[in-house]
Amino acid sequence: MHFNVYLDDATGQRLNAVARNAGESRNALIRKAVSEWLARQAQPQWPEAVMAFQGMPDMPPFEAGRAALRAPVDDPLA
Repeated sequence: MHFNVYLDDATGQRLNAVARNAGESRNALIRKAVSEWLARQAQPQWPEAVMAFQGMPDMPPFEAGRAALRAPVDDPLA
């Protein structure tokens, strides 16, 4: 599939420089960037630090307070 992508001059120059330094074509870098971006879109949007959080040792788990909650009511404005 073919696409035309228009970049401003500064971005195009930076892309050219990075492609030269990496020894890759501009198209290869653009394909890689788009593929990586699409892969990130399919994943949860939470940062890895949040996803890896295991809680704090001196804090009770959130679920421990569930028994103290009031029962739900039919009328949400009651």
